[in-house]
This record gives sequence, C-alpha cells and structure tokens, in this order.
Amino acid sequence: MIYLPFLYFNFFRFLTTGESFTSLHYQFRLGISTVSIIVKETCRVLWEKLHDDYIPHATRQKWTQVAEKLQVVCQFPNCVGAIDGKHIRIIKPQGTGLEKYFSIILMAIADAENRFVAVDIWAYERTNDSMVFKNSFMGRSLYNRNFDFPPPQPLPGTEAPPMPFVLVGDKAFKMCGILLMPYASRGLDLKRRTFNYRLTRARRMVKCPFGLLVAKWRVFTKPIYIKIEKVDEVAKSAVVLHNYLRTKEPLNLEQIPAGPVLGEMGPGGEKQ
Repeated sequence: MIYLPFLYFNFFRFLTTGESFTSLHYQFRLGISTVSIIVKETCRVLWEKLHDDYIPHATRQKWTQVAEKLQVVCQFPNCVGAIDGKHIRIIKPQGTGLEKYFSIILMAIADAENRFVAVDIWAYERTNDSMVFKNSFMGRSLYNRNFDFPPPQPLPGTEAPPMPFVLVGDKAFKMCGILLMPYASRGLDLKRRTFNYRLTRARRMVKCPFGLLVAKWRVFTKPIYIKIEKVDEVAKSAVVLHNYLRTKEPLNLEQIPAGPVLGEMGPGGEKQ
C-alpha cells in the first residue's frame, strides 16, 4: 500500500525541483509509469478542488475589486489587471523536428496582490505573445468584449466623460479600446512619458507573480521532460497552488517599491 502523504511528497518533489520521472523512480522506489500517474492525477485533483475557490471565473465584482486595488498601489485608474505570457519549455519527443525544445505559453492576467485573475494555457513555439493572445480563448473573449468588465466611469477626481476599464500589456500586444500598451519611446512629450511611467508601474504587477511562480516551483526553470499533453495540467496546478499560497500568506504590499522597474523611463524621461 502507498500512503497518500507519500504520493503528495512525490508530486511536490517534482514540482519544486523539476527532477525527471526517472530520478524520482530511483528516489522513491516506484515505477516510472507509477510516478507519471501520481503527478498527472495529483495535478488534476488539485485543479478540480481548488480552482473554484482560488482562481474562479472573474465576475464584474471581482474586476472592480482588482481595479480598486491597482488604483491604490499603482495610481493607474480604471485598470482591471496586467497581462503577459510566459514560455514553459518542454524537451521535445524524438523524431518531431529539428528544434531542441517545444514550449507552451502561459497567458495570464494578474492583480495588485500578486495573484492570477485569469489564465489561458496553450500554443506551441514559433508564435509571439501577441499572436498567441489574439488566437487564445482569453484573447478572443477580450477583443470581442465578452469579459464582464465594469461599465465605463469617469477617472477619479475628474468630470470628464466616462472611460472604459482596461488591461495593460507591453508592446507585444495589439492595442484596442480595453487593452493599453505604452507609447513608443521616441519623441515623447511630458504627458506621454508620464503615461508610460504609470502604465509600467501597473504592468509590472504581472511580472512579480510570474517571478514568484518560478521561484517557488523550480520545475519551470528548466525544460520539462514530460509528455506535451501533461504540461497543461502541471501548469494549472502550479498556478492554483500559487494563488492558494498568496491567499493564505499574502505579501506585504507596503514592502513593494513604488517606483518603476529598473531601466524604464520615469515621468521626466530619465532612466531609473
């Protein structure tokens, strides 16, 4: 009989170190196929049991809460999150081409509390973030205005016409009415430099959870030797565990520097 805690330890050993199934086979004296089944089933169960509580379908109320927190932390009004993508490398199966690695892309929207609000995991290498996002379910929903964003409202402290709620991303994405990217860096006046500065502060909110995800789950620091169809389940379980940990042990947002990322332009155009 194999006790349940032993199975979980096997799984978390894989997630936190990225060791191959062969290595785990020798450590735990289990068959390689048994290790594979343990990892796959644990990933599936974790997602099924936790995602409704820790990464549920985002409602209008949820988007409003995210926007309020981003306004406090980043002073970027009417922003419902930051979006970016991360490549997850996979050692390619034999006889599938000349490339050394395959990869899938984890597209994610993050909030100001270093949690993922929505994720979409798909697409293989040779596609940039913009095309991946455009063709993903998340991207199609956004461009078709199917996200349940709050209705437009005036910017705080103004009586200007109502402005829509938006996501922020980098230059890899295609801008639309509810997805903003920074201005090109050449020939900027003060207003546009200030806008880029504020947008960068909001956009870095998605960089931090990606960094925390990789730091905690070291399986993403190197190519994963696993079947392609199983990588989605590994990524989803890591994301939902990340949100679980951030909920149970939230970071102190006051300790996060308020300035822009190093190398980005400040409001006066100077390098930070």
